Amino acid sequence: MKITKTFIQGLLIIEPLIFEDERGYFFESYNKIKYFQSGLDTEFIQDNESKSTKGVIRGLHYQLAPFAQSKLVRVVQGRIFDVAVDLRKGSPSYGKWFGLELNDTDKKQFFIPRGFAHGFSVLSETAILSYKCDNVYKKEYERSVNFNDQYLKIEWEIDPSNIIVSEKDKQAPFFENAEMNFIF
Repeated sequence: MKITKTFIQGLLIIEPLIFEDERGYFFESYNKIKYFQSGLDTEFIQDNESKSTKGVIRGLHYQLAPFAQSKLVRVVQGRIFDVAVDLRKGSPSYGKWFGLELNDTDKKQFFIPRGFAHGFSVLSETAILSYKCDNVYKKEYERSVNFNDQYLKIEWEIDPSNIIVSEKDKQAPFFENAEMNFIF
């Protein structure tokens, strides 16, 4: 497995070793010991899966501390543009975002630590995401930042006229008004 750091401290791109032959492929999508040996000592306790259609934007979601969640995101089917926004006050990259394509071909994973908002856009006809979390979901701690925030200027890599967004995400506060309790 290859781990690449991004320009935002804590965000990591993980490329698994894939074994392919005439039968298909095999790879370890998660191995606690190998991840720990590579410096990822996060204890995941919940797996989530979502399916979305082309043009969908989900996000930007997070949970306030003490129920903040680290996530290990991968695509089981399709292609997405995955985004994390640094919400950690005092961070040199506070208010900055990083995005990358995740797909079912190269099987890259994206590690997003606590203190980040997460969202994605669907680039293929459908996409299925699987992600591990290190904390349970608590509705009363759930928060969002508006996907269309002009301060963040996220380039979702899809045609704006074809965007599909939930009413809840459309009504999310903009970055400057979003509730955050993360310290770098």
